[in-house]
Amino acid sequence: MAAELKPEVSFEESFGLLDIRLGRIIEAEPCAETPKPTYRMVIDFGKYGRRTSYGRFTSHPVDEVVGRLVLGVLNFPPRQMGPVVSEALVLGVQYPGRDSGEATFVSPAVNAKLGSKLF
Repeated sequence: MAAELKPEVSFEESFGLLDIRLGRIIEAEPCAETPKPTYRMVIDFGKYGRRTSYGRFTSHPVDEVVGRLVLGVLNFPPRQMGPVVSEALVLGVQYPGRDSGEATFVSPAVNAKLGSKLF
């Protein structure tokens, strides 16, 4: 039996409201200031500028995080995470075999232009 889905919504009232863009992580380092282990990542979104994001991608070695293409939501308000503020939400999915909330990146299969919109 298939798992139950959330209620159906229209594109315009949901996905159409999100500004999800392609970025490249240009800096990454462990952050000890957040409640759970995270990386502080500076992401270049091309003509949309650079944003600092904090995320639980720590199952990836930091040297494999820098240079990675990622998808980020740019039009959420900044989110306070302990004493730090995350300016973009980097999309991820549950990292296999890790604690809840530990993520792996959602990334394109090929190189694409920074700032490209997810559709």
